[in-house]
Amino acid sequence: MSTRLPRRRGRAAVITTALAALLLAGSAPVAQADEIPLALGHRLVDHYEGAPATARPLPGAGPAQHPYLAPNGRSGMHADGAGSGTHPYPAPLGRKPEVTSEQIAPVGGECATATFDADGRLVTVCGTFTGFLLKLLDPRTLDTLAEYELPQRSSTVEAVTRLDFGKIFKDTSGGAYFYLDDRDRVVLADSRQHVLRIAHGQKADGSWEFTVEDDWDLTPLVPHDCVSWTNLFPDGECDPVTSVMPDWDGRIWWVTRLGRVGTVDPATGTLRAIRLHGEEIQNSFSVAEDGVSIVTDHALYSFRAGDDGTPEVVWREEYDRGTGTKPGSVNQGSGTTPDLFGSRDAYVAVTDNADDRMNVLVYRRGADVPAEERLVCEVPVFRSGASTTDNSLISWGDSLVVENNYGYENPSSLGFGRSVTGGATRIDVRADGSGCDVVWESDVRSPSTVPKLSTANGLLYFYEKRPSNLGIDAWYLTAVDFRTGGRVFSRFTGTGLAYDNNWAPITLGPDGTAYVGVFNGIVAVRDTA
Repeated sequence: MSTRLPRRRGRAAVITTALAALLLAGSAPVAQADEIPLALGHRLVDHYEGAPATARPLPGAGPAQHPYLAPNGRSGMHADGAGSGTHPYPAPLGRKPEVTSEQIAPVGGECATATFDADGRLVTVCGTFTGFLLKLLDPRTLDTLAEYELPQRSSTVEAVTRLDFGKIFKDTSGGAYFYLDDRDRVVLADSRQHVLRIAHGQKADGSWEFTVEDDWDLTPLVPHDCVSWTNLFPDGECDPVTSVMPDWDGRIWWVTRLGRVGTVDPATGTLRAIRLHGEEIQNSFSVAEDGVSIVTDHALYSFRAGDDGTPEVVWREEYDRGTGTKPGSVNQGSGTTPDLFGSRDAYVAVTDNADDRMNVLVYRRGADVPAEERLVCEVPVFRSGASTTDNSLISWGDSLVVENNYGYENPSSLGFGRSVTGGATRIDVRADGSGCDVVWESDVRSPSTVPKLSTANGLLYFYEKRPSNLGIDAWYLTAVDFRTGGRVFSRFTGTGLAYDNNWAPITLGPDGTAYVGVFNGIVAVRDTA
């Protein structure tokens, strides 16, 4: 197994580059990938554990293909419109896996949501301390092919001016969630409360570029007196847009942190919105032919659009939101994007925020389900007093997988060899719909990633960090058998804060590569044998 060594740079060069990144937002030219440096201790840890797996494809079919999204597996953070967290592609089996990376910025640079165009190129948004960058990457070399600078978020300005960097790490707005549509165009909401539709293409000279095709201004409906370098002490309200998704009619839905739910008609530009007063939305949402599922920090909702596009509540279910925000949660509420799942496409699942042990909640989706029959099951998971998640569940057939993020706050949480309580659990809904059962429990320690499942080989993928008595902060891509919960293999990816994924997902690519957004950029793991 080969060992990667960090590229050597003079200290002055590193400092100069860091200052340039902070002062010149998004001004770096398109260039070849530069590896993320490894911190001390990388020679003292195992680089490979376990043994290669044999692919065992899972029976059944995934969610219905959304007509306005890129094909399932490559359209967004949760892989498809239903939020399943599953990819139909092969993924690393542990056969001499190699690791490559791209450093996006010396300070920050995390590439969270990763999608793939029809030719397999990576389309991602990377967050730096100077702003978000929409990037087109070569899937093998990770070289940047094109780049588009998005506006800086208010949380970044607040972090610098008020020395509160926690605002950045718990801000889900500004393009962190986006989707790739059925024509390989990025659709996102930027920090100006504008929804953009952005295409990419190759110019006559062979180079690539991004082009904004549509720009819908939401500020007539969304308060936008936000902190900026020229407005450090705003008087009014600022309501960042959290996420966007299309419904089955092609209408673009959007949600804001302060509970606004709205739509854009792409054909006419008509805007509609309602307000869920006193409720906060920090997660993305899921869509199916029967409606839009949104979870706030108080309740789970099913929505549909009225004749004029105005969001209408079909049903609402409150859940136990606990008495405070746990370490490992962004806010006092569910941390999950709803999963629309089930062999008969009948269920929606989220987690709650109950104080002692978080519960996995499964509900029946139908609009005509009696209120007393809506809840299918309420399953407590993980250890008493150490149970929470701020990542979506994985769903396949009638099965759900949930991981434990308790104890993770930001990249500084896990320094000096520390880790989290950890754990992952598989729960199955009974065939007759009478309840749910725990199938297995794993001790995998995945602090904050959105895990994924390859249905082509039957393996779950987590981004793991274990405690170290030597104080070494080593990170691993760990594969777990979906059927049994047993560990299969772990591949070392890097050491130090730069390799902390800080809530970014694992994404499985069409070429069999597993990608992980990390604090300084993006990491790729692929088999070589």
